[in-house]
Amino acid sequence: MKLHLPLLSVAAAVVLALTVSGCGGAAEAGQGGQPGNEVKELRYQGSANNVTFPELAADLGYLGDLKLNWVGNTTSGPQDIQSAATNQTDFGGAFSGAVVKLIEAGAPVKAVVNYYGSDEKTFSGYYVKAESPIKEPRDLIGKKIAVNTLGAHHEAVINSYLTKNGLSQDEIAQVQLVPLAPNDTEEAIRRGQVDAGTLGGVLQDRAIEAGGLRSLFSDVGLFGNFAGGQIVLRNDFIEKNPNTTRTFTTGVAKAIKWAAETPRDEVIARFTKIIESRGRNESTANLKFWKSPGVPDAGVIQDQDFTRWETWLNSAGIVKDKLTPSKYYTNDFNDLAAAKKG
Repeated sequence: MKLHLPLLSVAAAVVLALTVSGCGGAAEAGQGGQPGNEVKELRYQGSANNVTFPELAADLGYLGDLKLNWVGNTTSGPQDIQSAATNQTDFGGAFSGAVVKLIEAGAPVKAVVNYYGSDEKTFSGYYVKAESPIKEPRDLIGKKIAVNTLGAHHEAVINSYLTKNGLSQDEIAQVQLVPLAPNDTEEAIRRGQVDAGTLGGVLQDRAIEAGGLRSLFSDVGLFGNFAGGQIVLRNDFIEKNPNTTRTFTTGVAKAIKWAAETPRDEVIARFTKIIESRGRNESTANLKFWKSPGVPDAGVIQDQDFTRWETWLNSAGIVKDKLTPSKYYTNDFNDLAAAKKG
């Protein structure tokens, strides 16, 4: 479910967001948090051949009387949160760095729950050919690494890996990141078109099974279990629909918890049922490779979910001063966060 592309038109998205906030749209239904007037239908983008946690929450009955209105599939995380910021949808999810970038550009959104991450079962690995001379971080200087896109999750992980292993930003700049479709990455590594590449999910499983590749490092090996991205809502939506926001956020958190605690076969069966019943002409073939939700603590957001990327955010010029995580998120609407704190 990790679809991450760079924010190509942040300024345009923010201008549009500021223009449309207060103009029509679903969020206008709520009136100061009066339950009878709050929005009960949330527009969103899905992910082809996948079940998102909001979709799982709806199927499990965790969203109460709320309905989800699918308006199409997202092309990337940043596109998804831009759509939410500009009131084309009511929520969207993206890599933490993309959330920071959008908010720093002035977009009126706030993260309310983590929705993807990495753990021992579900993670991104960074691979080279088995016979590659690349053995340690410094060996990557002057080399090419395939990533799904620039300016997102994998660039931040690679930058963090190299920084933690003593490379300067000037040295890191000599490591060339090559945008490449995930489906083409394994073959590009094997052919020597790139020196290393990012693999995750079923693509990683198949590559390992085929042999001939060696893991250089992984994001979970670098950080341990961690959350990689958040679902955001517009500030005006939250203000006008606090009860709907709470029901939605807590429902998503409960769905993550359910997926973490339920036997794997049952989760896969549930995902299969959801995909087959929604009639979008999708495949369920890759569901058998699902291993875990990868999201720690039922989606509860922590400061470190943003500060983890501070060095990269600073080096990329996205944040110029010290990071202030409270600008980007709130756990106030996740009842599981309150229960954990209590």
